[in-house]
Amino acid sequence: MPPEPKGRQRGPQIKTLLTHPAKPLIMLFNLTLIVLGLILLYFGGDLLICGSVRIARHFKMPHFAIGAVVMGFGTSSPELCVSVLAALRGSPELSLGNVVGSNIANIGLVLGISSLLAPLAIERHRLRREVPPLVIATLFLPILAWDLVLSRWEGFLMLLGMALYILRTLQLREENTVEVEEDQRFFPHAGPPVQFLLILVGLAGLMLGADWMVTGSANIARAMGISEWLIGITIVAVGTSLPEIVSSSLSAYRGHSELALGNVFGSNIFNIMMVLSVTALVHPLHITEPVRPDLVYSTLFTFLLLILIRLEYRLFRRDGAILLVGYVAYITLKSTGIF
Repeated sequence: MPPEPKGRQRGPQIKTLLTHPAKPLIMLFNLTLIVLGLILLYFGGDLLICGSVRIARHFKMPHFAIGAVVMGFGTSSPELCVSVLAALRGSPELSLGNVVGSNIANIGLVLGISSLLAPLAIERHRLRREVPPLVIATLFLPILAWDLVLSRWEGFLMLLGMALYILRTLQLREENTVEVEEDQRFFPHAGPPVQFLLILVGLAGLMLGADWMVTGSANIARAMGISEWLIGITIVAVGTSLPEIVSSSLSAYRGHSELALGNVFGSNIFNIMMVLSVTALVHPLHITEPVRPDLVYSTLFTFLLLILIRLEYRLFRRDGAILLVGYVAYITLKSTGIF
């Protein structure tokens, strides 16, 4: 007798899931993970923003700079771990795909959602200063990876560019920063060491909260018979961007729009110049999948963002809607096999 088609096996699996005495406990555990993850995400983002704003004021740094260096690099640390481990385990496509997908999600999801909550404004002179590093990093990716190989010397070149960007950003100072109402929670009058501790605790909360949310959601999805691929492009993709989504959205909602923009600019630069450079130095990447369309889409999507910002030096709600549509279009193209 031929085996029963896979599509007919899903119903009994779900029935077993609901009737087996141990399954409800497993579902409850995963739901608890999701709820606890949401709580950690909220308070982690809260602590990160409070500490970052106070550090920026103390050292007279632009909010954009602290968002790019501290928030942008910190919230991208999961991508660094994932890409290095993937390269060591012989999955170079996952390393490169992790960076490309994360950068597209940062623009479409993070800035799309943030600008829907509140318009994101940036000073004209600061935009002119911060656009060149993002453009250079964005063009580096398709140029160096177009031959489907990232060698160690290319990794070293990107790492050198990353070091120059960090030094340049940390040297920025501003005597006249735009004042926003001071948040009186979480040790408002404590010195820089305490504020740096708030930042570290906030980043830890964001990382752990995102991990718990992804784990709980993926477990429930698998139990319901949802395919691994669909889980990957939805739950995992959104989950790896949750730290950026939460920190940028809270920043926008509380009037720190340059923190939100700096977070995404810094995160995308970090993903290309740091994540891929370290990955290539540890293990050169030899790609076998057709990734060139994704490289083109990521590059064009970044330039779309810059065009939208340059129109009026801010992102309005309509711009956020455009970015979200661009992200949905990318996922749709991937799901239909066009890319």
